[in-house]
Amino acid sequence: MRLSKFFLFTIAICLLLVLGACGSSDEGSADSKYSVKEIIISHVAPENTAKHVGALAMKEKIEELSKGEIEVKLYSNGTLYNDKNEYENLVSNNAQFILPDMSKLVKYEPAFDLASLPLVFSSDEAATAFWDGENGQEIMKRVEKEGVKALTMWPNGFRVITNNKKPIHSPEDYKGLKIRTSSGEVLSDVFNLLDAGTVSIPFNEVYTALQQGTVDGQENTLSSVASANFDEVQDYLTINNFSRVDYILLTNTKFWDSLDEATKKIVQEGIDAGTQTARAEVQKLNEEGLEKLKERGQIEIYEFSEEDKDEFRKLFQPVYDKYTPIFGEEVVQDALSR
Repeated sequence: MRLSKFFLFTIAICLLLVLGACGSSDEGSADSKYSVKEIIISHVAPENTAKHVGALAMKEKIEELSKGEIEVKLYSNGTLYNDKNEYENLVSNNAQFILPDMSKLVKYEPAFDLASLPLVFSSDEAATAFWDGENGQEIMKRVEKEGVKALTMWPNGFRVITNNKKPIHSPEDYKGLKIRTSSGEVLSDVFNLLDAGTVSIPFNEVYTALQQGTVDGQENTLSSVASANFDEVQDYLTINNFSRVDYILLTNTKFWDSLDEATKKIVQEGIDAGTQTARAEVQKLNEEGLEKLKERGQIEIYEFSEEDKDEFRKLFQPVYDKYTPIFGEEVVQDALSR
């Protein structure tokens, strides 16, 4: 009997030791200085983008400052979660940070479609200043009811338009073109005004669609046009800078609130490093993209003058009238003033 009791006691102790060694992989251990030991960042962009370079800088800074006690796992190219499921996995805290295109957040907050409102932002600097400012920060706060926290904006730059039918210099030149662009009500209204059709096609299928004539053209940033070699299947490029592609760095609210002061300080410094890197890198990549396109000489390039833009602003007045009440008069005027 004594032997049996001793045997049972020994098994119980072993079980307790095993259970004590197990635990959630994202919680800090008892002897750790930090309240988390693993962080997952997931995004859908390739590794040669400003988004990934910024995310890598964020990862490296957090790991450096924590002396490796916090491991940051970075997944690019949609290898962990894609456009369709990254948001729900953030809400479930399966990932702690994602970087979706603002247009993906419109169903939660319409004002994120401000980036698609034509000719609202005059430059990359104007866009970042708006989102860093009072009105931009207020828009970001509106998604917190969803269980996520919007932290900061990472830019991707202005869209330009390419096509293989004709040079685009005026509103009339858009007529009859079928253009692949991002989905969204604002962009749809803009192209309707121009008597052009729009099609939504996954980015990795755009080259083939252009090559086969499924669409006449597409909209994207200069860096994307160059890296995807769209100039091989397009004859004309117009730098119109109508709308933008920008990202929001999101985190899970419960995760963020669970961080102690020391951990949050390190994570915030990582975010700052990533933001600074991404913002500097995007301008560089778009400038390099334009130079590559010029050097290859396969596509005719036209850049809108201010006079060209003024002609389009008059045409777009119905779009401004429709969306200004939705986004807010103060918000639109703030964006225009920068």
